Amino acid sequence: MKNRVLAGFLCALMISAAACGNDSSSSDAAKSTPKAASKPMSASEVADNMNLGLNLGNTMEAYDATDCATIGYEWIPTKGSNTPLDYETCWGAVETTQEVIDGIKEAGFDTVRIPVFWGNMMENDGTWTINKDYIGRVKEIVDYAQNAGLYTVINCHHFDEFIIRRNDLESCKTIFNTLWTQIADYFKDYPYTVVFEGFNEYLGGDQFDENGELKPMNSRDAFKLTNELNQTFVDAVRSTGGNNAERVLIVSGYWTNIDKTTSKNFVMPTDTATDKLMVSVHYVDNEKYWTNQIGSQVWLDYIDSQCDELISAFKDKNIPVFLGETTSIYPDSNFAPDTLYSTSSECLEVVLDKLTGLGFVPVLWDVNDNFYSRTEFKIKNDADAEVIKKVADKIR
Repeated sequence: MKNRVLAGFLCALMISAAACGNDSSSSDAAKSTPKAASKPMSASEVADNMNLGLNLGNTMEAYDATDCATIGYEWIPTKGSNTPLDYETCWGAVETTQEVIDGIKEAGFDTVRIPVFWGNMMENDGTWTINKDYIGRVKEIVDYAQNAGLYTVINCHHFDEFIIRRNDLESCKTIFNTLWTQIADYFKDYPYTVVFEGFNEYLGGDQFDENGELKPMNSRDAFKLTNELNQTFVDAVRSTGGNNAERVLIVSGYWTNIDKTTSKNFVMPTDTATDKLMVSVHYVDNEKYWTNQIGSQVWLDYIDSQCDELISAFKDKNIPVFLGETTSIYPDSNFAPDTLYSTSSECLEVVLDKLTGLGFVPVLWDVNDNFYSRTEFKIKNDADAEVIKKVADKIR
C-alpha cells in the first residue's frame, strides 16, 4: 500500500514540476440532486446510491510539495498570486467547471470524490483558520457536483500527512477538531448527498523524530492515533448540528490498507447518529499490482481474499465499504506472464463487477487527462467508457 502512495505522490510531483465569505446555502446547488437527499439516509442507503465514483485527483489537493518530506518544510509555500486557482492547477489540472463535472455524470458515475489540501492559503498562526476564498472555491466545485446530481465526497488529503508528521497525538486531535469543525459548519445545511471523509491515506503514517528523520510509529501507537483521530473527526462534525447531526461520514482506515484496517485493533468510532458511518480503504488488488501479477489467477484469488476480509470485518456488521481509490488504468508492464485477462479494460470490468456485486463503492483514482478527459468531458478510451456504462447500468 505504501508503495502506491509514494508512487502516486512522486507522480504528482512530476506533474507539478512540469506545470508548475461563507455562503452555505444549498438551494441552487442541490437543484438536481435526488429527492432522497432531503431526508437522512443510513450509510447503507447512501452506499447503494453512490454506485461508481471518480476522483477529481491532483486538483484541490495540489500544493507546493517541494521538500515536503523534510523537517525544514515548516509550512506550505505560496504559489503564484496565492489564489485558489493557483493551487488547483499547480499539478497540471485544468480549472474545474460545471462541464467537467457534468461529463463525469454523463459517463456513468454517480459519485465524485474531491480531495482537498486545506492548508493552502491558511495562515500559520495556530488558529488553523481556513481561508474563505479557498473554501469558497471548494464550495463552487461541490455545487457543480450537486447540480449534476452526483454524491459528493469531501476529504482532507495530504494535509493530514503534513500535520501527522509534525505533531504529537494531542496536537493532531486539536488541529483536526478545529479543521473539521470549520468544514462541517460551512457545509452543515447541504443535502445528505454531500458526504465527509475524515482523512486520506496517512492515519498510522510516519512521524519526524527528534533528529528530523521520518520514522514509523510502533503498531500500538499507530492504531491509537488512527482510532482517536477518526473519533475526533466524527465528534467534530456532529457538534456542528444542522444536517451534520445525521450526515453519513466516511471513516478512514489505517493507511487505508485492507489488512491493517480489518485488524481487530482498528476500532470504528462511537457515534451519536445510528447507522451513519462507512469505512474507507484503497486498492483491493494493490499487492498484485506492484508485483506484476495483474490479470492472473493469483490476482483474482488475492482480490477475493481481500474482499473476504472486508466482508467479515465490515459488511457482515452492516458497515458499508468505500473503496476511495480504485485502479482505473492497468499498465501493460504490470500484467502477469500467465494472464487470464490481457487488457486494462478487461481487468477494470472484473474488479468493478466484483466490488459492486458485494455492495462496495469503488471510486476510480484519476488525474487530469488520464482516464477521463477534463477538456473533452468524456472517458478517453472507448473500451473503458463501455465498461463504465455496462457496470453502471447493471447496478443502478
